Amino acid sequence: MDVNIGISKDKRTAIAEGLSKVLADSYMVYLKTHNYHWNVTGEHFRSLHTQFEEQYTELATAIDDIAERIRSLGHRAPGSFREYQELTSIQEDTDQPKALEMVRRLAVDNETILRTARETLPVCQEADDEATIDLLTQRLHIHSKTAWMLRSHLE
Repeated sequence: MDVNIGISKDKRTAIAEGLSKVLADSYMVYLKTHNYHWNVTGEHFRSLHTQFEEQYTELATAIDDIAERIRSLGHRAPGSFREYQELTSIQEDTDQPKALEMVRRLAVDNETILRTARETLPVCQEADDEATIDLLTQRLHIHSKTAWMLRSHLE
């Protein structure tokens, strides 16, 4: 069945492509945050272990919301690690960083998601896609706050 939600097929495609990048970035940060939750050590263990759990739990819900928005636009949501690797701007870890380096990397990663989400906003605004604008606005708020909270550990 054709999708007829008042947004042209071309604009829905462009929005879905942007959201797919946001999804990939979010999933990669989810994986990294979960990894850090499991592997953080040192004097900041308790607070970071708890903070990382809160962050990956929030990301799990967000990932689902983003994927479902892509589907509601009539497109397939990427769902494989290979697809995420191709779409993401997030650097994967190849080492085991110390606690505060974990914090620094996650702050950078949350700022990366912010930039990716911002790149998607103009086409949403042009298409009058309020639902996606609302979703992205929520993500901007959450990732801005998360990046700030993480940066605060480093001062």
